[in-house]
Amino acid sequence: MLVTTLRFISVHHAFVVPLSFTALGWPGLQAHQALTRSPHHHHHHSSLPRKQNANGLYSVNPFKAHSDPTVERVVTLKILTAISYIVVVVHAFYYTFAKPHEGKGPRHTIWGQNSAHHTPFSMNPIITSIYWIVLFILQIGYSWHLYSAERETVKAATNVGGHFIVHNLFLFGFIQLWVRSFFWLGELLLVLNFFNLSAAYFRHSTTPRAIHIAVVSGPLAWNFVALYWCGAAAVHAHNLPARIVANIFIWGILVYGGFFLVVYKDYTMGFELSVLAAAIGVSQFFTKIIAFQWIFAFVIMTLLFVLSLAVGVPGFFGQDPFKRGEIVSEDRERAPLLADD
Repeated sequence: MLVTTLRFISVHHAFVVPLSFTALGWPGLQAHQALTRSPHHHHHHSSLPRKQNANGLYSVNPFKAHSDPTVERVVTLKILTAISYIVVVVHAFYYTFAKPHEGKGPRHTIWGQNSAHHTPFSMNPIITSIYWIVLFILQIGYSWHLYSAERETVKAATNVGGHFIVHNLFLFGFIQLWVRSFFWLGELLLVLNFFNLSAAYFRHSTTPRAIHIAVVSGPLAWNFVALYWCGAAAVHAHNLPARIVANIFIWGILVYGGFFLVVYKDYTMGFELSVLAAAIGVSQFFTKIIAFQWIFAFVIMTLLFVLSLAVGVPGFFGQDPFKRGEIVSEDRERAPLLADD
């Protein structure tokens, strides 16, 4: 049904699609004109290819990377991205201030759950909320890239589009499970999302920075820390042995961030993980002053922040501490960090 609808829209684009882009504003109309303009055929032909499968149906798979995205693929991603994004944002804001009323068992708001099950990985609500508000705003910018008149920009946005949609679905499911105290199921979704976002990162490590932060590195950094956050709540990590184990596991944040700094020279991951380490440190400081967890968290925050500056601003210390090309392959697929375009 979806394929038939898309074909109908593409055939009648002279009447239907311009109206939808007009509703979205002048930039959207420009994007449509750029995608449908051809130097040889003025009408009814798109400059983007229409790939057909063995059954003669147009390929609209949003999860497959294409060197040249089709019109159907771009339209599909626009629709699914908007729907999944709105669903996540609405539920995230709702459960920040209200707890679920249906069902049985303990139910809390997102941060009420954080307080009710305080663990060595509980995060400060203010810092983490600011992190996500900024990320949600940047993701609006990502969505705007799908309407760009530049072919390369649209291609970069569509290549990670399927992963972003899956991330939104997993995040929506995690929120629903977290506020209802289904921690093990929530942990499972975080693990699945970790593989999804990691695949997006390693397949598209040279994505333009604005898209990379909003869709790949920002969500991936949080998802990694959330594995500790939700996992600690699932095992009820409140006693001394659990805190000792947490004192060891927290260094995984530094190792994880250091990996991306050294191998990919990705200072965005370093900065993002340093912010989340700060969220853990502040929360632990106001809970147990006489403890090591908040000290370790602030040490990790500082190290990641300084190393990220060293990688992101090579001239900050007079020279680049990590010689470019010695660790990172010259191949473009493993090129240092990201394109600035």
